[in-house]
Amino acid sequence: MPQPTPPHPPRLLDQVRDACRLRRYSPRTASAYADWVRRFILFHGKRHPREMAEPDANAFLSHLAVARDVAPSTQNQALAAILFLYTAVLGRPLDRLQVIRAVRPPRRPVILHRDEVRALLAALDSTPRLVGELLYGTGSRVAECLSLRVMDLDPAGNEVTIRRGKGNKDRVAPLPRATKAGLAAHLVRVREQHAADLAAGLGRAPLPHALAAKYPGRIEIGGGSGCSRRRGTTRTSGPGCGTATTSTRA
Repeated sequence: MPQPTPPHPPRLLDQVRDACRLRRYSPRTASAYADWVRRFILFHGKRHPREMAEPDANAFLSHLAVARDVAPSTQNQALAAILFLYTAVLGRPLDRLQVIRAVRPPRRPVILHRDEVRALLAALDSTPRLVGELLYGTGSRVAECLSLRVMDLDPAGNEVTIRRGKGNKDRVAPLPRATKAGLAAHLVRVREQHAADLAAGLGRAPLPHALAAKYPGRIEIGGGSGCSRRRGTTRTSGPGCGTATTSTRA
């Protein structure tokens, strides 16, 4: 009887992404690490990292600082990605690296005055203005703001919950009063769009930690108040529905 063909091992970049997911790194970090590993391999003529060692890592990282003139934060991210590759994926930690570090002199940050912020927001309209107001009022990052869900908003308590932010941590920020009217109108439009998407067989959103497998079925927006759940379907309505499957983006 013929022996079954053994499955091919995952590609190196897929191993990097899998190792990041295993450690609960954010998708953005996993993507950045995989991209830096790809650049590291291409820099050395597509040699496999197992064939390389500390001098090769030194050469790549120093090239970023000297030839590419990258920012220190960029070089630090590349360094973290390569160290992660050898430690978490290849199981061969690198010894101490001798890298030419990128250096930037301290600069005085540019601070906008309140009148300048008002003028900037006044130049925006519709959803971009709402996003700008939330960024300014909550102190959130762009990716954090664009990832907000209906369940993260608490207009009655004047709070917004920012989930899986820097360091994969949640935090609570004040919800600006100036955004409430625009936010309410935006949520009405989002609900109408989501209902139309569901009718077309769409309206899906990514769920963390395998919740899609834990709660199979469709995700709908229902009429009335509160949350109701029936077999095979999770129905949500209102910003206060705190179920795990309330994944409609705000």
